[in-house]
Amino acid sequence: MPKTRLNVSLDQDLAEFARVFAAENRTSVADMVTQYLLALKRRVEGEDVEKILAHPAFQQAIEEAQEKLWAGAAKWHSYDEVFGD
Repeated sequence: MPKTRLNVSLDQDLAEFARVFAAENRTSVADMVTQYLLALKRRVEGEDVEKILAHPAFQQAIEEAQEKLWAGAAKWHSYDEVFGD
């Protein structure tokens, strides 16, 4: 399947963390995002979710984010709140 480009804006600190984490784990940020979205898609579609990236902190962060979203406990912010002056 051909790939397409998707631009995502992140806080600079979070982007730097993602780059360092990816490098330390010999992967790319794009692969980390792809694996997260693939796992989310499989869960939504009722398929078994394979734990693709083995780093326990990455897996735990994904599960905690999903739990907050499912429980409605995620705190949402506007673009200006996050990136404003």
